[in-house]
Amino acid sequence: MSTEQHKTDSAADSAVLAVVASAITAVQQDTGYGSIEITIHDGRVTQIERREKVRFDHQTKSKK
Repeated sequence: MSTEQHKTDSAADSAVLAVVASAITAVQQDTGYGSIEITIHDGRVTQIERREKVRFDHQTKSKK
């Protein structure tokens, strides 16, 4: 691999990582409770899933 090709690959990898990091940050900020799953295939991020939990606070009325 030539030096020029390596620089191009590194720049492309850095750009992809920046996009992935931005996507993860956006999902994290929009998720109250839940999980984020990152799927990697052949060393590349192929999917980001968000599972959000919706919680309900059911307080029972106290007996008098």
